[in-house]
Amino acid sequence: MARSTPNLYPVRLTAEQREAFTGLTAVGRAPAAKVRHAHVLLLADRDRPGGRYTDAQIADALGMHVNTVARVRKRFVTEGQAPALDRRPRATPPVPPKIDGRVEAHLIATCCSPPPAGRARWTLALLAGELTRRGLVASISVEAVRRALKKTSSSRGASSRGASRSASRPGS
Repeated sequence: MARSTPNLYPVRLTAEQREAFTGLTAVGRAPAAKVRHAHVLLLADRDRPGGRYTDAQIADALGMHVNTVARVRKRFVTEGQAPALDRRPRATPPVPPKIDGRVEAHLIATCCSPPPAGRARWTLALLAGELTRRGLVASISVEAVRRALKKTSSSRGASSRGASRSASRPGS
């Protein structure tokens, strides 16, 4: 079992913090991890009326690992209340987007150009193939092309091939 260091990062809650954490755990209208972290801080409080729990006792009571308890305490003492309760936001997405600004500009320019010979309009599959053929992306799905085009107001099938629609449209 992992060793904890209870004296290295002692948790001392103010009356307002204790009341806020108690309200958070009682209502249950927050993400589960946030509620569990609030429970950890309430049980680890040095000024707790029933006495503070050790990290091992907190881990057993809440069904989490001792290292998680220690990490929550450390984040509370070093970074504050909000970082200890909330998840740390991810710095970069897990998979970088295939369509960045440069590829999107080429995609829109391709949409605005005349379709290939023998075709009446650009299809999503044709656009995906064209991006791959030009070497802008190694491979791309039709869905990624659709999502990129959805952000724009261009229409692949409209009579005007401009990237934006005109302000006046015929009524229905």
